[in-house]
Amino acid sequence: MDDTLDLKSRKGLPDALRALLEDFPRDEWQQNANFAGLVEFWLDRHMMFRRLCDMLGTDAEAAVDGRLAPDQLNPRIARFGGMLVQQLHGHHQIEDMHYFPVLSRRESALARGFEILDKDHHAMDGLLDSFTRSANGVLQGQTEAGVFREEILSFENMLLRHLEDEEDLIVPVILKHGPDGLH
Repeated sequence: MDDTLDLKSRKGLPDALRALLEDFPRDEWQQNANFAGLVEFWLDRHMMFRRLCDMLGTDAEAAVDGRLAPDQLNPRIARFGGMLVQQLHGHHQIEDMHYFPVLSRRESALARGFEILDKDHHAMDGLLDSFTRSANGVLQGQTEAGVFREEILSFENMLLRHLEDEEDLIVPVILKHGPDGLH
């Protein structure tokens, strides 16, 4: 696969994989009859991942600045960091094992995009492992909040790239074909 399509270096999906966005632009998604239900739920999950990353980054920044003590930071990292890792793993499993194959068959011209997203998931496994080790280091008093902050920022940048590309590819397919047969 082209190195420019690697999660760490890409700036977005190639135009050919974003072709359905012309017919289904983001600012019109909510008005589409196929938005309610699956698409809305799926985008809410993505929003949760964004919020968890933002919250963890804000907490780590507050700890670095001395506005949040370790006894306040640690339970938040344990709770919200654990939630982020568990929910992302589950979310990716469902996508890899069910949604990507089904959607790829519905829009075979976009199959390469689903391969890219699947590759992202494998890359994110390593990122989640690194994030977990950093979070555990903070909880065990072996890693400073500043190191964790850098870890969460790096992780968040790649997660945001992945989520945006995933939405650009998947949402238009579901809006075009409807959610029937995906459940």
